[in-house]
Amino acid sequence: MNFFTTLVTFENLHEVRRLCHWGPVIALTVIVVCTSMAIIDSIIWYWPLDTTGGSVNFIMLINWSVLILYNYFNAMFVGPGYIPFSWKPEKVEDTKHLQFCRMCQGYKAPRSHHCRKCNRCVMKMDHHCPWINNCCGHRNHAYFTSFLMLAPLGCSHAAFIFIMTMYTQLYERISFGWSTVKIDMSAVRRFQPIMPFSVPAFAATLFALGLALGTTIAVGMLFVIQMKVILRNKTSIEAWIEEKAKDRIQYYQTGEEFVFPYDLGRRWDNFIQVFTWSGSPVGDGIHWTIHTKCHQHTLTIEQLKQKADKRVRSIQYRVVEDYNGACCPLSKGFNTFFRTPCTEEPRIGLRKGETILATRGTKWWMYGDKVLDEEQAKAGDRLRGWFPRQCVEKCHYDTAANSTVTNETSIEEKKGELYFLSPTKPRRCLCVILWENLRIFVLGTTIVSHHQLLIM
Repeated sequence: MNFFTTLVTFENLHEVRRLCHWGPVIALTVIVVCTSMAIIDSIIWYWPLDTTGGSVNFIMLINWSVLILYNYFNAMFVGPGYIPFSWKPEKVEDTKHLQFCRMCQGYKAPRSHHCRKCNRCVMKMDHHCPWINNCCGHRNHAYFTSFLMLAPLGCSHAAFIFIMTMYTQLYERISFGWSTVKIDMSAVRRFQPIMPFSVPAFAATLFALGLALGTTIAVGMLFVIQMKVILRNKTSIEAWIEEKAKDRIQYYQTGEEFVFPYDLGRRWDNFIQVFTWSGSPVGDGIHWTIHTKCHQHTLTIEQLKQKADKRVRSIQYRVVEDYNGACCPLSKGFNTFFRTPCTEEPRIGLRKGETILATRGTKWWMYGDKVLDEEQAKAGDRLRGWFPRQCVEKCHYDTAANSTVTNETSIEEKKGELYFLSPTKPRRCLCVILWENLRIFVLGTTIVSHHQLLIM
């Protein structure tokens, strides 16, 4: 047990339950299938005991598998690091620059965010990843990114083995006729392999090749996304906060300049904040190295401004149809069923006559907070999530919200696009929207809660 804990660090034995989730089950299945088929095909194609090349190929294959599993399990079990319950800053005056988390009954430290899946405030949260059934954050960011780098490399090596195995085994079994191509799997080859290459083996190899190529493309894209934010010492959430800050300044014409506080300038300096020789990231997850023009609460102050602006520009709607909170409600129409938001964010049930404060949405769905009664508000309850647009109608007496919505926003809303956060933001081209939706699908995370889903 001591040897095992040196490889994978457990906070406690309850962490093992993270394996009982569809994300790790699928991820580990892909790893096992590709690795086992690559080992079998290596024996068929390039027997490792005959030549030096075969030995090197086999050792590299085993090396990829060990490194991938090592970083995968560390990303899962080491965890991102959590802000302690009821945490408060050392200086009382700093509390005015921080958000209070009702779930954790404490303040959110700089760069931390509350994850509704983990039900904790996560240090330097990037996103919640279902493939590791955990958040990617301060402590496991390096392990997670290393896994994203090694998985495409290992799958590329496995794909090469699959292709070479099929080529060498089928080369002497294929006969070309005038108008036909025949493959005789029963033909006797000049050099018999250690293991037979039958029709089932060919089908299994072809299936594993598809898994390997698909993993290489999907995970490789996610690795590029992660490296872009790491080289700027950001997280995916902070990149979106920075974009919203620029939109807010442009919309209100305040003339202020927002400098992202954690970008140290040089990419190498940003890189070594995450990747270190010791394996532990720089910092304690609460206090951070910052830009010379900023201070520790530059980003948290901007978050408070955006939160206040969001409340002012939210639009009040009245529920006109009941909704049971289903992810894909067939009773609400064809488009509502097939265009449900690709996110793990919750849906909220609606009852006719209730009031909703909507903050964002798409042509067929909206996201907002349900207006609660006094008892629920005092208890700190909060119900927010997605719901079908056809279930609500705008309250015309909501003068406060109407005064903050420009004519341009009203025109866009009539076209079906609800984009409360930045009315002056230009419409994006179709390829950018498709890229963002593909990125959301690959991430498979709750990071969608920090992005607007745009409909052309």
